[in-house]
Amino acid sequence: MPNDRQLRFRDLYARTRDDVLRFAKRRVHPSHAEDVVAEVYLVAWRRLEDAPRLAGPQRAWLFGIARRCLLNAYRADGRRAALAVRLAAAGEVAHAVAADHDGVHQRIDLARAWRRLGAEDQEVLALTVFDDLTSTEAAQVLGITPPAYRVRLMRARRRLRQHLDHPAQPTDDIADPAPTARAGGAIAPRAKETTP
Repeated sequence: MPNDRQLRFRDLYARTRDDVLRFAKRRVHPSHAEDVVAEVYLVAWRRLEDAPRLAGPQRAWLFGIARRCLLNAYRADGRRAALAVRLAAAGEVAHAVAADHDGVHQRIDLARAWRRLGAEDQEVLALTVFDDLTSTEAAQVLGITPPAYRVRLMRARRRLRQHLDHPAQPTDDIADPAPTARAGGAIAPRAKETTP
């Protein structure tokens, strides 16, 4: 019969696994996401006494573990220790229906602006937009204070807005093709670009 610790872990796993899997899929190739999830829950099992009791903080705690697992994997592979987020369905933009002509252009502009952001800006925005974390929870994932996270978020939003207001010319995409994949499919951080 399972003891209290096992029951607590099973409950944690059942409630958070899908969220952790989505978090991992946005950062690595989908074929590697399950491995990341397995590693996260192995660490969570070992450190279960450190797990917060409330659901929101639990997700942030697990996302922080996942982020550290990914950073360790990047370092072990000799790659720069930075995470980047794949913009969901960016590749589908070209296949959008012609009836939504303005929407297609907005999505293309957003995808281009997103790719021009640095990995840190992408991560900060993703924690709020994709992972739906509060400032306190996102700060926990990054290992910084909530005020520091809010400043980073404000700056990332400003840079994204600047890229949207001053979109890259189509030749930029030709000169610098889509980001190269690495570490199982995560988009590599791009060098900072200057806008005209």
